[in-house]
Amino acid sequence: QVQLVQSGGGLVQDGGSLRLSCAASDRIVSDNAMGWYRQAPGKQRELVATLASGGSTNYADFVKGRFTVSRDNFKNTVFLQMNSLAPEDTAVYYCNVDFWRAGRHYSYWGQGTQVTVSS
Repeated sequence: QVQLVQSGGGLVQDGGSLRLSCAASDRIVSDNAMGWYRQAPGKQRELVATLASGGSTNYADFVKGRFTVSRDNFKNTVFLQMNSLAPEDTAVYYCNVDFWRAGRHYSYWGQGTQVTVSS
């Protein structure tokens, strides 16, 4: 059973920075694409950023230039560095991994971490 354990987050002022971490129980971080999502109250969960196993990244337009996704393969951890935070970034943030293994599809989510940006 793969586990994704998130840390980081919290309360920050408008314009501040936070870094989220997502530690995996095995080497799925290095072998698979990882994603960061967020869900604000009353809204659907939305994709924030992805990091492919080969290192390419993609970002939602609303975070481009402000957020950076990266990983540490030795620690089986993926990070989301969030700069220039704004109140509209307030949400619960989740990390995710989807992969195929032995013909079966797997999808795992972190427990979520609250990010609150005060104006």
